[in-house]
Amino acid sequence: MFKFNFTMKPKLGIDLGTTYTLVYVPNKGVVLREPSVVAVSEQDNKILAVGDEAKEMIGRTPDDIVAYRPMKDGVIADYRVTEAMLRYYMRKAMSWQTIFRPDVIISVPAGVTSAERRAVVEAAIKAGAKTAQVVKEPILAAIGAGIPIHEAHGHMIVDIGGGTIDVAVIALGGIVASTSVKCAGNRMDEAIIAHMKKTFNLAIGDTMAEAIKVTIGSAIPLEEELVMTVKGRDYLTGLPKSVELSTNEIVKALGRELREIIKAIRDVLQETPPELASDIIDNGIIMTGGSSQLRNFPELVYRRTGVRAQLADDALFSVVKGTGIALEHLNVYKKAIIAKR
Repeated sequence: MFKFNFTMKPKLGIDLGTTYTLVYVPNKGVVLREPSVVAVSEQDNKILAVGDEAKEMIGRTPDDIVAYRPMKDGVIADYRVTEAMLRYYMRKAMSWQTIFRPDVIISVPAGVTSAERRAVVEAAIKAGAKTAQVVKEPILAAIGAGIPIHEAHGHMIVDIGGGTIDVAVIALGGIVASTSVKCAGNRMDEAIIAHMKKTFNLAIGDTMAEAIKVTIGSAIPLEEELVMTVKGRDYLTGLPKSVELSTNEIVKALGRELREIIKAIRDVLQETPPELASDIIDNGIIMTGGSSQLRNFPELVYRRTGVRAQLADDALFSVVKGTGIALEHLNVYKKAIIAKR
């Protein structure tokens, strides 16, 4: 007969992102990666779908069904819907173990306010967590990328997600200099949408903009360009239309957003103490997050800052892997996690 082990406490690490939510279970790894999207029926204020199912509804629903993102720029924009989304993902990740409430670590942007931190903790507790701790994304990204954060040497981490770019210099387990700018993957998608409207009179949606960015996007111009056929609606005739799009057109479209991201990196480098700055020249800049995977992004950072940059292994999962490692070795990372509320 099966006996429950009552000493076994379930733990979850959650990367609560603007675009995607990822969940890590110790000893199992990343068990869930789904869009941070919820479909709500406006008639009876009822939640109809969450995650992949809800994302498929974006731009395709009747007027009384709204598919939207409850997270904006890495923080909670709609408390009730975020709580429902967290509850859904926690239950889905814990289908193997539903009796006990889990201890949860959740990532938040470096520039988050104490009120925004409290909102995330309260949402997690109401969604079914026993305890919830929020940790700044750069710390988790550094842990997940395998950076020895407790050393006296300085390391620079650049985490570019959907809603924010977090840049931080980390030494002795804490953040020495940092900034959090609300310019990342979603802003890039919006820039592509605006460019398609201005240049080609073509209306495209968020999903198509993201596909363009991933398929042919680059941070610097290419000699051998990639080409893609983009389909949308002609603003003038209102009829379906398709155009051929090349990489350097997208480089031009993303220019402003990329400049803002580079500025954030340069600002933090300028704030960094000289001793740590020399460490960063030696160690380079580590880039994590989904949007850091834009083609040739590390090369652009190197050209604009003079500091070597490289993509972390498994850059997309660095933050959520960091939550998992912190959960598994809480005694080692406790100081870094609890430091500076």
